[in-house]
Amino acid sequence: MRRLRHRPHPKLSKMLREMLPRITLADFKAIEEIAERGHLRHLPPGIIAWQAITTHVRHNHTEYDQLLEEGYDSDSARHFVLGVMNEKLAEWGCLRRIEENETD
Repeated sequence: MRRLRHRPHPKLSKMLREMLPRITLADFKAIEEIAERGHLRHLPPGIIAWQAITTHVRHNHTEYDQLLEEGYDSDSARHFVLGVMNEKLAEWGCLRRIEENETD
């Protein structure tokens, strides 16, 4: 049986475009895929968007996973990649930044 792929909520896609006006198409599509995951569907679109954005940036544009492999705990690894994440958000034209004590 073929599984139907859930399409992102139109409001969510529009929100992502507004939040990330200079993002590459490949990164945008990857973030949309994260946003489609079932465990996020119950959340409001703004929270889904931010969770998907930060997850994608952390795992694809930083050394976060490498730091975990080297034995750092997740809080320490997040601390070390915070600046790089905020730089990527700025590059994409995002006005919001990740705060040191922000959790997701």
